[in-house]
Amino acid sequence: MNVVPFIHEGLGNSSYLIGLDRGGAILVDPDRAVQRYLDAAAARGWRIDFVLETHLHADFVSGAHELAAGVGARLFVPQGEGLRLPHHAVRSSERWTLDGLEIESVASPGHTPEHMSYVIRAGSHPPALFSGGSLIVGGAARTDLIAPDMTEQLTRAQYRTLKSAYAGLPDDTLLFPTHGGGSFCSAGGGGERASTLGVERATNPLLAIDDEDEFARWFPTTFPATPSYYSRMRAFNQAGPRLRRDILAPPALSPSEFDARRRQAIVIDARPIDQYLASHIAGALSNAFRDAYAVWLGWLVPADAELLFVTGDGISADRVVDESLLVGYERFGGVLEGGIPAWMEAGLPVETLPMIDAAAAGRVLMDGGIALDVREPDEYAAGHIEGALHIPLGSLSSRIDELPRDRPIVTYCGHGERSTTAVSILERAGMPMLSNLEYGIGAWQHEGRRVVS
Repeated sequence: MNVVPFIHEGLGNSSYLIGLDRGGAILVDPDRAVQRYLDAAAARGWRIDFVLETHLHADFVSGAHELAAGVGARLFVPQGEGLRLPHHAVRSSERWTLDGLEIESVASPGHTPEHMSYVIRAGSHPPALFSGGSLIVGGAARTDLIAPDMTEQLTRAQYRTLKSAYAGLPDDTLLFPTHGGGSFCSAGGGGERASTLGVERATNPLLAIDDEDEFARWFPTTFPATPSYYSRMRAFNQAGPRLRRDILAPPALSPSEFDARRRQAIVIDARPIDQYLASHIAGALSNAFRDAYAVWLGWLVPADAELLFVTGDGISADRVVDESLLVGYERFGGVLEGGIPAWMEAGLPVETLPMIDAAAAGRVLMDGGIALDVREPDEYAAGHIEGALHIPLGSLSSRIDELPRDRPIVTYCGHGERSTTAVSILERAGMPMLSNLEYGIGAWQHEGRRVVS
């Protein structure tokens, strides 16, 4: 069995392309950036005939609609997911044979009520389990994304899935989950993206819990924060997202055109943080283009916002658009032609924000400044600057009133990207006396400065 994985590190997710005997292929849990799947299939002489969805995704826009419209792929989606596109509604324990591969559906509720896994067999080879958001490497996917009053029910369903859904499969079964380490959809999980059932049975701590009540009490306490855009993705995917060909690409705008248009849009500055801090357009949101770009865009920017982009050398506007589409944005007002150099040459104003080292940050704090830690709660608990105010980045816009306006503020995170986003939010809100700790908490510790937990 020829399985080609595609990993999106920022989302912490994988999708899988599986070759069939007669030149066809199956694609499991594709996201909206479908061209890479098509290119990989074409390079191998395959065509994508079938798309298997394990569940209705909350963390990204599915590529199933795009593939059905573009290459005529047939969609297999769990029964009851509410998808309003032509598809085969998969029930538990169905079996199909597709060009030499046998596929069996396995009900695996927990992450979603209708969640389905797929076991694919090819001759005498070990079976392959595509487990979506049920069993993952070192953990399992969270169970609180449907509704608060369903979390306990789904958590208990996840426990039973982990205990019994795959019990009949041998230890050498290859495990290919969709969610993994780094995904806000998952709990637990490390850096590995694939495993075997034997390894998971021996090492996955969730499989060692033998008390359902204990699991139901404890498991929800392990979930990471929920990005705000998750609440709108299920409906987005149920309706069937717009096709890429129907979405207008952002035009290149001259500085004067960009300046006029930004009054009714949000400017996303995708350049590296040092370039943003050195000179940026007032009110621009810093979201450096990196693996996590899409997650933070979805978390911080209203769903219906028109986006204007500032890019720089080595940052493709097409890639920025692809990542923005991935979390549901479709209104692209334009890209600043010539970037910040052209803006400045046109005589338009820029703002600067200081990046300070640990020694300078220490002096600011000694003189009455306040440290603002914008990392996630587990990071903060592992070690933070003494006296720091903790407001995770995803909550900052709604909690700005908790910050003093009469004291200097030093923002920090793990490396600098999130804290630069934070300082851009604070600047947009009119907060004075802002600076950003260069290289984050690591630089503070490297200088031998005290952290507390």
